[in-house]
Amino acid sequence: GDARVRGQTGVLSERRGSYPFIDFRLLNNSTLSGEIGTKKKVKRLLSFQRYFHASRLLRGIVPQASLYLLDEDYLGQARHMLSKVGMWDFDIFLFDRLTNGNSLVTLLCHLFNVHGLIHHFQLDMVTLHRFLVMVQEDYHSQNPYHNAVHAADVTQAMHCYLREPKLANFLTPLDIMLGLLAAAAHDVDHPGVNQPFLIKTNHHLASLYQNVSVLENHHWRSTIGMLRESRLLAHLPKEVTQDIEQQLGSLILATDINRQNEFLIRLKSHLDNQDLRLEDAEDRHFMLQIALKCADICNPCRLWDLSKQWSERVCEEFYRQGDLEQKFELEISPLCNQQKDTIPSIQIGFMTYIVEPLFERWAQFTGDTPLSENMLNHLRRNKAKWRSLLHKQHSSSRSTDHPGQVTGSQEQTFNKEETP
Repeated sequence: GDARVRGQTGVLSERRGSYPFIDFRLLNNSTLSGEIGTKKKVKRLLSFQRYFHASRLLRGIVPQASLYLLDEDYLGQARHMLSKVGMWDFDIFLFDRLTNGNSLVTLLCHLFNVHGLIHHFQLDMVTLHRFLVMVQEDYHSQNPYHNAVHAADVTQAMHCYLREPKLANFLTPLDIMLGLLAAAAHDVDHPGVNQPFLIKTNHHLASLYQNVSVLENHHWRSTIGMLRESRLLAHLPKEVTQDIEQQLGSLILATDINRQNEFLIRLKSHLDNQDLRLEDAEDRHFMLQIALKCADICNPCRLWDLSKQWSERVCEEFYRQGDLEQKFELEISPLCNQQKDTIPSIQIGFMTYIVEPLFERWAQFTGDTPLSENMLNHLRRNKAKWRSLLHKQHSSSRSTDHPGQVTGSQEQTFNKEETP
């Protein structure tokens, strides 16, 4: 078909590659192997699908899933949950069921109201809802992890962080709107595979963004395309909308795990020197970046039952990528080999090398608030549970290699490769 450009994002729907056509939404389809054939290209009509969704919405055609009406009992339970949206034990999986798979839209509409953003920015509710449905629809529900429920979970965490006194006392309405929008859209149109996969298969997105923050750039540009198409901010001065677009980009790009050390070093320097001036827009923006990074990887800091579900989901997504790589005789990426990379070992490594260093600094910034202490306590307990499960695996294994053991090479993996 014809190559399309969606909005002004500059993302072409078709480009030449060197691997067979793969629709990432069908990775879990058992008939996939018979349909793809031999190695030729890996390509996907990402932009066309977004164009298709958005155009249907702008013509007033509501997605099929939204046509099912919830009974009053479900709506009542959902409303009750929203009254406790600032609680850290918020169960996003239950909320998604109560809202019939519309957790992201429902949550954002509520939070925009709670924070007074609709009144402050004179937003049209119908246009806001249309934009949020576009964002929610642009997530791939087939992804075990990188889907709209993850986006809603990150948004709820971001809401909690925005209420921390050290930050809340300085935030402007613009800061709050940017934080919530970036959280909601930070993984939009995620294909369910990581950046190294896109690079080694010569995917058109890797070429477009020159192998640098490929997914994050795509999430940002996709968000800008939907913002412009929905005309949510069209009534604001052009310089304001341009500033919003750039700040959204800066926030979303900060979630690139490859930049983890860069942000940690800068945060440590600020905290050690005690030179953060949250009266300054630049320092507030930096702390919004840190808050979003925390929200993005806060799963190990949740209650065990919630944290365990997220762990299983992200590992399932890793394993699907590994199966795909094996199918096409590619080297299996780190953490993606189900035979060697167990869920406990992946989670222990993730917590040790990525999560703990960031959340310890966040607690230092917030001043050991009840929320920060609660998160660190959950993190320690969850890590102990995974260690116990790993020990049981080793005890029951007759292999001398002890598959799944956390090693020094795994530290390098978490420092170099993209993780949840």
